[in-house]
Amino acid sequence: MLMGVLSAGGLEGLTDHIRTADLDNPNGYYELERVKRLPEGDQGWLAEAEGKCVKVIAALLPFLPPSYSYRVIFMHRRLSEVMASQRKMLQHRRQPTAAPASDEAQMAQLLQTHADDMRRWLQAQPNVALFDCDYNAMLAEPALWVRRINEFLGGHLDVVAMQAAVDATLYRNRTDR
Repeated sequence: MLMGVLSAGGLEGLTDHIRTADLDNPNGYYELERVKRLPEGDQGWLAEAEGKCVKVIAALLPFLPPSYSYRVIFMHRRLSEVMASQRKMLQHRRQPTAAPASDEAQMAQLLQTHADDMRRWLQAQPNVALFDCDYNAMLAEPALWVRRINEFLGGHLDVVAMQAAVDATLYRNRTDR
């Protein structure tokens, strides 16, 4: 959702369009495959990323070189929804998904610990400005959240278009916990 919102607001995304829209993500993935090679030292794409938005999963953030300054929008959502979404994606790809409830509880705890660790790490980086964005709150109050994101990014984006890009019909893995 976030990359689509930023793109609608006028911020160009650095993507390669390798992963196309599908049943799990009908608006596409807004990804750049080279990002996954950060641990191997692939940083050649970073100069091209200046002034653009790039999707980087939390686990890869520590591999970004400190020679750049970053504005990171750390989007999080309810872990039960993340896990439900991942289960559905695996089912659509016909991969085994059955895990005992104890394994799911353990996985949820590991994911929460990882998110907390990454947030603390980001806050400690002198070259990182951090904006914490709650997916569920953004769906509930898109006008408020796109305004805050726009302010964080310098105030030059089209907030009306950003708000219109928040598509609640794609919120299909709702949980109340």
